[in-house]
Amino acid sequence: MAAKILANLIVLGSGVLLRAVSQAYRQAIQNASKSGVAQETVQNMAKRTSKTMSISEARMILGVSENTPMEEVLKKYEALFERNAKMGSFYVQSKVQRAKECIEQAQQSEPQEQEHPTG
Repeated sequence: MAAKILANLIVLGSGVLLRAVSQAYRQAIQNASKSGVAQETVQNMAKRTSKTMSISEARMILGVSENTPMEEVLKKYEALFERNAKMGSFYVQSKVQRAKECIEQAQQSEPQEQEHPTG
């Protein structure tokens, strides 16, 4: 009999606790939306999950500058890619690949921008 009463108390207590937590969570969401924290958090998450690499990040990964010729960029890419292929770091190897692609894309878009100046 005591076990049954104890079980009922635990079930009732957990129900009360669950309701209190859900109310607190709803109140926290309301407060966040009023202060603009929710929108800021969503914007920050979108920036973090973006899969595009910036040109500055690509240059940093390959260790090149704005003025480095494309031939030198490709040499650095090949050296880093091969080194990471041998060491077994697929993550770094993929970052090197994305960096090269980003720089190539930027190089291809540059002549188009220079041919069609706005003004």
